[in-house]
Amino acid sequence: MAGSLATKLARFDVWALAATALRLEVNLTPKPGLVDMANNGSHSDMDHALFLRSIDAITPWFRVFEKAGFEHALKPASEQLRLLRPAGMACEQAMFEATDGVNTHKGGIFSLGLICFAAGRLRGLNRLVCAQSVCQQVAEICKGLVARELASRTHATTAGEKQYQQFGLTGARGEAELGFPTIRQHVLPYWYQEAGERRFHHALLRLMAINPDSNLVSRGGIDGLCYVQEYAQTLLKNGWNIARLQEMDKALISRNLSPGGSADLLAASYVLATLG
Repeated sequence: MAGSLATKLARFDVWALAATALRLEVNLTPKPGLVDMANNGSHSDMDHALFLRSIDAITPWFRVFEKAGFEHALKPASEQLRLLRPAGMACEQAMFEATDGVNTHKGGIFSLGLICFAAGRLRGLNRLVCAQSVCQQVAEICKGLVARELASRTHATTAGEKQYQQFGLTGARGEAELGFPTIRQHVLPYWYQEAGERRFHHALLRLMAINPDSNLVSRGGIDGLCYVQEYAQTLLKNGWNIARLQEMDKALISRNLSPGGSADLLAASYVLATLG
């Protein structure tokens, strides 16, 4: 038992998985409404090359997050988010410097940064690093986050605060506070039903079909969100291929819809699925 635990603990550098996840996500083509190797999706200020520069800039920070989780492992879970935040802000700044102010990966930094930090903390506690334990750690670290940063705000100023007050949407904060339930319930159980790039497309469709994506609400309101969810559900029900994904891409671009939140969760899904 001790030997298998040691093997599991040493098996992956989670920060490296996070960097790989971002490259796999941006290279996946086609991705409806999103930047890929074929087009810029619904984005006039982003392209594939910009995403690659952003990934290069933020990758070193994932290692910082994992190391910080290890170093602060013995401190209470309630203190962890405060300890992580300065590095997270510095990572965002590195992204903005690389992209001339364009937000390419803020959501990815948040979710993958938490996963790296949680994995480091588990190693520091000499505990098993797997999808379940990482998600549990993230939930413990983020306990009360929605109440503090969304529910307590009387005057909404950010898009996330406005969406919470208008529609009750909790966005990436809610997903993290609950330990990534959308990934655990709707992606990981189906991860090995497909192989290769089809696996990633299938996972993305499953995410788009269920995820209350704040990016879609920002661009198209609740109607835009429902349109994408119903479109993805129809493809999953009736069967899909690359041509149908390309048709969906054109449809989302024509409506200026981009499921960026689902793209972030796709990258996180790869890391968690690899951890097993």
